[in-house]
Amino acid sequence: MTLVAPTARLVDAATGAVLAGAELSAEVARHAAGYTDAPAGVVFARSALTTASVLRYAGAFRAGRPVALLDPALAPAVLADFVTRFEPAVVVGVGEGGAGAELCELPKGYDDTEHPVLGRCWVRRTAPAALPHPDLAVLLATSGSTGDPKFVRLSRAAVLANAHAIGDALALGPDEIAPTSLPLFYSYGMSVVNSHLAAGATLLVVDGGVLAKEFWQAVDAHQATSLAGVPYNYEMLHRIRWRPGRHPSLRTLTQAGGRLRDELILHFHEQISASGGRFHVMWGCTEAAPRMSTLPADGLPGSVGSVGPALPGGAFTVLADDGTESADPHVTGELVYRGPNVMMGYATAVADTARGDDQAGALRTGDLGYLDERGFVWLKGRLKRFGKIFGIRVNLHDIEDLVRADGPAVAVSGPDRVVVFVVGIDAEAAQALAGRLSERLRVHRTGFDVRPVDALPQLPNGKIDYRALEALA
Repeated sequence: MTLVAPTARLVDAATGAVLAGAELSAEVARHAAGYTDAPAGVVFARSALTTASVLRYAGAFRAGRPVALLDPALAPAVLADFVTRFEPAVVVGVGEGGAGAELCELPKGYDDTEHPVLGRCWVRRTAPAALPHPDLAVLLATSGSTGDPKFVRLSRAAVLANAHAIGDALALGPDEIAPTSLPLFYSYGMSVVNSHLAAGATLLVVDGGVLAKEFWQAVDAHQATSLAGVPYNYEMLHRIRWRPGRHPSLRTLTQAGGRLRDELILHFHEQISASGGRFHVMWGCTEAAPRMSTLPADGLPGSVGSVGPALPGGAFTVLADDGTESADPHVTGELVYRGPNVMMGYATAVADTARGDDQAGALRTGDLGYLDERGFVWLKGRLKRFGKIFGIRVNLHDIEDLVRADGPAVAVSGPDRVVVFVVGIDAEAAQALAGRLSERLRVHRTGFDVRPVDALPQLPNGKIDYRALEALA
């Protein structure tokens, strides 16, 4: 298996430049050769949504150099800490990111150079304290956030297995054209790149995001066929009354990165179906390279709320309270995933990059749920997303489900209460909502603090910034 199939194409929306076939293969090989003179060790790649970033990533992959995909807007102090702890052989993409992409000072032991292929980069003068394991291919922060202290270690086999499994599940082929609607350093964004290049499809490199006029101009100009989004993307598109029918080339919508409200899943399913297209709900995590399941398009509307069965090659079981694993329908517990795409383990320092496979293909997801008779997964929330109100344990995910009719909401645990942030309601409605929660859960009214907000804080990858909300609770 290969990351870049012979029919794959890269199209740069900003310049109109196209790399395809033998020319793309040669360009990836040229970037792979660019790492030859760097000392042994991992590559740190500051990765904006540019063709150069994609080529540096694909080149490192082809060269067998483990690459950590980093947000170019990473805080300078965090970048400096990562360099200290992981001792990368080279930091590429030094000039990526534009506004808000401030660099730290040149780390000690590195030279600031201008490489003829890789561009401006920092090159380490000596080898790191530990050499990476030969199977290691990609390092990703566990949530894509700017302050995460650890990376997920993904093997080459895991990345390729997931890319090809996604291609099979979505029937990707050379006629597909996917725009870069998500950051490359975010696992879902990376998987869009991987799955389309591996399937021999076209990757349309376009920056700006789904709310930018220029993004949709590029989609129409280059006849993009699909859109990948997280719940926030679809919430915002719904708010501005976006319709896929306005972009006739679109035929596939995919959603992952968190739970989208059932009513919006059905809304976008109906919209894209009216144009002869399909809507796929997908589920995964960075630790699984990153996708684990997909709901077939014909699973809607009947199975709305499910994230579907495991991708080809994977399987789910449920870890019951007694510690046994079961695939029996309707046994609720922690979901366990097994597949070739499971991570090797975590890394918090350079020594961890030398470790082999700690997982043996098994991943405890930390998500509660059950399997139905068809093997479809139904999620019931996160194990850690619980709070206590006057000593009573409550599921924060369930509370969010109860209030979502009033607007997008996030519940976080505060001291002896639950704080619920709800978008688009006024103070009077917030008070009434707190009363309804009190009655429904039979907990005193003072145990709920409902706060109206204009918008929920977002991480760079489009997910909810729970840490920011917890700090306000």
